[in-house]
Amino acid sequence: MRILSKRQLKEMVLYSPQHVARLEKAGKFPKRIQLGPNRVGWVEDEVLDWLQDRLDRRENLTGTPV
Repeated sequence: MRILSKRQLKEMVLYSPQHVARLEKAGKFPKRIQLGPNRVGWVEDEVLDWLQDRLDRRENLTGTPV
């Protein structure tokens, strides 16, 4: 299991930290885990699954794989 830092997450999903927090609060993004008093991270597999779901929905909307 790999844990992503805020910087790694931002490079992967290209969202601001504020937007990630809004998506998390709405239940539309994997929840962060508290690693220490001032450190959080995200499980890489959960983020990759979220990204794959977004890609799958894109393909379903167009009717053909991209």
